[in-house]
Amino acid sequence: MSYTPHTEAQRREMLRAIGVGSIEALFVDVPTDFRFPQLDLPQPLSEIELLRELAGMASWNASLDQFTSFLGAGAYHHYVPSVVQAITGRSEFYTAYTPYQAEVSQGTLQAMFEYQSMICDLTAMEVANASHYDGGTAVAEAVVMAYNVLRGKRHKAILSPGLHPEYRQVARTYLQGTDVEFAGDEDLNAGLDELEALLDGDTMCLILQTPTFLGELLEPGRLQRLAEAVHQAGALLVMAANPISLGLFVPPGQVGADIVVGEGQPLGNPLNFGGPYLGFFACRKKYVRQLAGRLSGQTVDTEGRRGFVLTLSTREQHIRREKASSNICTNQALNALAAAVYLSCLGSCGLRRVAEICYHRAHYAAERIAQVPGYERVGDGPFFHEFVVRCPVPVADLNDLLLDHGFIGGLDLSQTHPHLERCALFCVTEMVPVDEIDRLVQTLQEVSS
Repeated sequence: MSYTPHTEAQRREMLRAIGVGSIEALFVDVPTDFRFPQLDLPQPLSEIELLRELAGMASWNASLDQFTSFLGAGAYHHYVPSVVQAITGRSEFYTAYTPYQAEVSQGTLQAMFEYQSMICDLTAMEVANASHYDGGTAVAEAVVMAYNVLRGKRHKAILSPGLHPEYRQVARTYLQGTDVEFAGDEDLNAGLDELEALLDGDTMCLILQTPTFLGELLEPGRLQRLAEAVHQAGALLVMAANPISLGLFVPPGQVGADIVVGEGQPLGNPLNFGGPYLGFFACRKKYVRQLAGRLSGQTVDTEGRRGFVLTLSTREQHIRREKASSNICTNQALNALAAAVYLSCLGSCGLRRVAEICYHRAHYAAERIAQVPGYERVGDGPFFHEFVVRCPVPVADLNDLLLDHGFIGGLDLSQTHPHLERCALFCVTEMVPVDEIDRLVQTLQEVSS
């Protein structure tokens, strides 16, 4: 961000306003012996020298400007149009906090409203908030919502093995100490039939992910039948989704989901070395009073002009702490703004085009890699973004070799799925050109021979 120092006149004015004669007087309560301690600092550098040193330190990292990444697993390298940074970098957005006073926060509130509207369109749901900390937090909050919707009378949440393992961990951590019980993911090979068999009178929700953590696409007709079974059991269906995939495939709201959550990082937010990220959350309108997080609404003022306000603020921690729907008070509004700019910039056709490129390049990569002796794709169903490859050597060793050739390899699945030893989860987005896929295949042939 820009650095604009205060002028001497500004400093004098601020001191005059608070009734202090000097900057030193601000520290009068600090004992003299501790005001200016000796610090073991290196000699000062010129700006040129400092930038050179910082650039050298930054070069220690494996930058995506230098490496081609085949790593996904919940955090994806997508192209971020320049307009996203241009807008989110404006001081009125990146210095804003909570828009308590609607009359001075119209820009922030409108950005939130537009984001919510686009998330509703994307998921085919009726209400969305703005927003949660990440996909895992959104999943945990979905469990909380289901618990509150059913008034605490049910206690079992069924987690699909296809749900991101970190999301499952976050949900368990979030709900520890409560009477909520989790089931369904003890067997990582369990399918939808096994999950459906777990439905009973104590089930409050069933949580799925499509595409799954392993990239597998779940058939819409089967999802619709599962939704009917969940509803017949009196429970809610929660679906976690990759937002880019929603530009191409049937949205969760059309197959019967009651709550739709996910990681919004792919929508205009860089990888950021792991965060901050963006958890999106949408649901049926009838559950809006149990919805955590900010909710911006559109209204008109006394002169009939369009305006924006925080809606149902009484659900929030800063209004009625003891009756709040969650401990979520602040949110990732700047990340949500990035998603809103990204979606409005691409439009529905652009988002579909990005999803198509990801889909076709991933399938091309899977087909080419499977042609290399010793490598085979695990599974034969449709997938998006990601696919599992069984390798002839341990994945950690393979990834070390790939780094030497300028590639960041796939996720070592033995860390999260013990039954998938020597299997890697490869990811392909629009940022991986076809010639780099071909170079990866050639490299695999070389390092495996």
